[in-house]
Amino acid sequence: MSRSQWTRGHVFRVLLSQRPDPSIISVTIFGLLVIFGLFSTVGQALAVQGSRPNIVLILADDIGWADPGFHGGDPDLTPSIDRLAEEGTRLNQFYVAPVCAPTRAALLTGRYPFRTWMDWRSEDFGKPDFLERLGMKLAHLPDGTPTRRIHALDSAERTVAEALGEAGYFTAIFGKWHLGEWLPEHLPMGQGFHHQYGHYGWGIDYNDYTIPHNAPAVFCVYDWHRNQQPLFEQGYSTDLIANETIRLLTERPQDKPFFYFVSFNAIHGPLEEIPRYRDQYDKRAAALKCLDDAVGRIVGAIDQHDLSRDTLVIFTNDNGGLTEQVNRPLRGTKNTTYEGGIRVPCVFRWPGKIPGGQEQDGMMHVVDLFNTFVTLAGGSLEQERPLDGMDMTGMIFDGQPSPRDEIIIEVAGSVRLPSIRRGDFKLVGDALFNLAVDPSETTDIADQHPQVVDQLKKRLAEVAKERPPLGELPLLMDPALPYVYGQEENRNAPEWLKRHVRAIRATQRQHWPPGETPWPQAPGKDGTIIYTLIAKYKSP
Repeated sequence: MSRSQWTRGHVFRVLLSQRPDPSIISVTIFGLLVIFGLFSTVGQALAVQGSRPNIVLILADDIGWADPGFHGGDPDLTPSIDRLAEEGTRLNQFYVAPVCAPTRAALLTGRYPFRTWMDWRSEDFGKPDFLERLGMKLAHLPDGTPTRRIHALDSAERTVAEALGEAGYFTAIFGKWHLGEWLPEHLPMGQGFHHQYGHYGWGIDYNDYTIPHNAPAVFCVYDWHRNQQPLFEQGYSTDLIANETIRLLTERPQDKPFFYFVSFNAIHGPLEEIPRYRDQYDKRAAALKCLDDAVGRIVGAIDQHDLSRDTLVIFTNDNGGLTEQVNRPLRGTKNTTYEGGIRVPCVFRWPGKIPGGQEQDGMMHVVDLFNTFVTLAGGSLEQERPLDGMDMTGMIFDGQPSPRDEIIIEVAGSVRLPSIRRGDFKLVGDALFNLAVDPSETTDIADQHPQVVDQLKKRLAEVAKERPPLGELPLLMDPALPYVYGQEENRNAPEWLKRHVRAIRATQRQHWPPGETPWPQAPGKDGTIIYTLIAKYKSP
């Protein structure tokens, strides 16, 4: 007999031995049934709250909804990711932001990106067409050189790394940061991480570790670091990120739990030389299979170190894929607010705590990871700036209904269409969809539900008022084209790095006609964007 069964039987025997009025017995027994039913429902969630597991969050970049085998993709490309899904629970309604940096800001802060102006990426403040949407002009240094304004995640925000650090965790980030690339207070170790490895900007060449352009400058910048010092290495970045993660699994502090944010740049462009599988697949598929290799190696190392029963592993993605083909059957792409841009694969694995081979249909947003992680860690959610995240331990560990009924996707002031989901209804600009019957958003039903449209637009307008002022952004990147990201690192850039960067810049396209740029233009007024898959803008 289980402890809970014995407790229930014991209570009922004591109750009946007192011989009270039968009506009292019936009411009391009903109340006890409710209480014990509730306890059995939330038992696992209560058990894990404050249990201080290790947390390994693996975030892929630009994979589509249909890429994993468990979503209908080619299973030969994602066997490790699919195995993770078999051993864990898949979340079928997990939402992120439409592009990289907003998702990372939401994850790090537990707050919608518009609250920190991180629905705008740092590089957007060097792009004239993006700045035009804000009524701003491109900045210039005193000598007239065009440059970008410094924009990053506010260092006054409390990050999940800081919250977990306060709870006694060792925190590390491996791979892509994309929340500020210049001032030290905006870099990972200024935002709560004890260990940093990887790159600061939006995307790098996987083999030479340069970001192809530094808008408005059209030439590359070096972007590979360990503990915020430039790092010379050889190898494919996907493999190197896995290597460093596995090294830190071995060399981690033994007296505390750890939070590892494994933030791959794969399979974000530019996709240049892929070290494996090119004899079988195109570049994108080969890069995806290399990513799967890396995920398998990391999870395998967790198991080999006998950490699996004490470690929550999450695999997900930062936004939708670049084409509707890889997001099928969902509509839209990265940088749009349609489902294909914001609904992504997600798996939670914790053997013995989360059942394997299961699916969960509750709604969850990336901001909820903050509250969920801190709750598991036994940390504090008390802070000066209010959280948008919700604790999802009940949904994930006990299968309870999601506490979330609404997601603020975008509000006015963003470069994308104001959008919101509430229940089954979703508003994208002026178009309304019912996701329960039309998950592919094929039929606009706004004319059939004018009251719903009015309510959702009022809600968006109300929330948009909570956006803080942007300010003048007076700080400028100087020089406009550094050798390496990180102001202090560039100031002391070693000679090997300068030679490396000069050699690559000499191979890049030297001139761009007016109106052409090596980066995609801002989304159109209809909320769509076209991505052109090109190489690293090299000279013909």
